[in-house]
Amino acid sequence: MPHIRSSADLRNNYNEISTFCHEYAEPVFITKNGRGDLAVMSIETYEHLASRFELYGLIREGLDDVAAGRTQPAGEVIADIRSRLQL
Repeated sequence: MPHIRSSADLRNNYNEISTFCHEYAEPVFITKNGRGDLAVMSIETYEHLASRFELYGLIREGLDDVAAGRTQPAGEVIADIRSRLQL
């Protein structure tokens, strides 16, 4: 269940919200005038999400390469890498 706090709570109870974000590794949604405004999370949680999005992008690129026929047999790739390492 989302953890929702007001912008006044963020201003007045920053340490409590920060502790929550670090302990539970999930965002706190901040409202302004009763409407969603921000999502606040720890740096660790943000970096984890950002790396996951990057991974998803790389997987998408790989799937696009397969669909377009831009692939090589694994044996050829490994042989190429080994030959480059011996230079």
